[in-house]
Amino acid sequence: MSVTLSFEQLHERIQALLAAAGIPSTIAGILAQRIAIAERDGTLSHGLMRLPDYLASIRAGWITADAQPVIDAQPSPFVQADGGNGFTQAAAQLAQRAVLERLSRYGIALLSIRNAHHIGALWTDIEEYAERGYVALNFVNSRPRLAVYGSPGPLVGTNAMAFAFPDGKGGVLGWDQASSTMSLGEVKQHALRGVPMPEGTGLDQSGQPTTDPAAVLHGGTLLPYGGHKGSGIALMVEVMAAALTGGRFGFEDRSAQYPGAASSNAGQTIIVIDPAFSTATPFAERIASLVTHLHGDADLRLPGERRRQQRQLTEQQGFTVAGETAVLLGEASH
Repeated sequence: MSVTLSFEQLHERIQALLAAAGIPSTIAGILAQRIAIAERDGTLSHGLMRLPDYLASIRAGWITADAQPVIDAQPSPFVQADGGNGFTQAAAQLAQRAVLERLSRYGIALLSIRNAHHIGALWTDIEEYAERGYVALNFVNSRPRLAVYGSPGPLVGTNAMAFAFPDGKGGVLGWDQASSTMSLGEVKQHALRGVPMPEGTGLDQSGQPTTDPAAVLHGGTLLPYGGHKGSGIALMVEVMAAALTGGRFGFEDRSAQYPGAASSNAGQTIIVIDPAFSTATPFAERIASLVTHLHGDADLRLPGERRRQQRQLTEQQGFTVAGETAVLLGEASH
């Protein structure tokens, strides 16, 4: 079975499925938008493929479906949010007004979120800030899946971070990456396709190198990119996303007590900077100059450009969804 949908139809069906699971309509709409955007732009490892994880974690009782984030906007550049054991994407969106207000006042804002779950692409949380002309960073930690350099087993999460900025020409550039050589979502994609992972990606349950995605997913461990350098990045994200927010460290994860849970109750920090507060040469001009220089190499693709190309293609052709996901989305249309 397969079905072809427009972006709006995909968004509506995802929202319906999430709402049927007990998520309030407004929050279900936010989550559906993030999932649909990731799918539209070709970030398949964090798009529709992750929808079952949202639903499974709710069914397991690990995520509170009807959670309402509480936003604490202090008289400072800091904005704090408690996710109420819901989703960080919802807290991040609902705190946006407070973040923008602090940007206008201080030129910088820091949003810290604790007690929440992030199942998705980090760039979707910050791209809108870059579209407004700001520079943004995003940090999220997770339950242990990564071997710190020299360790045979998982000690920290695949702790991801994202960066987004305007390209000075009306577009947005940026990247989103885990601290591991391959994100968990990419490992799952390899497992679904029956494709081996590259060497140096992971270890099996006994701590031996493996290219089998199933061995990593079932008791194995992912390796940091760049050896000790990736380990350092993972540690930085643990501090930025968990220590700074008051969220759970990866080693404090309790998801194993909830069979079927596919998320981490952890922390997230988003930092947004308004370049207009700088006294340097206009930021947009400098970035445009940098991008022009880099594109002097005709074969170079800057981070974020592939997503824009895929977005245009999807907007023309729509989404073609097959298999179990098509069946799931079909249920939402009735």
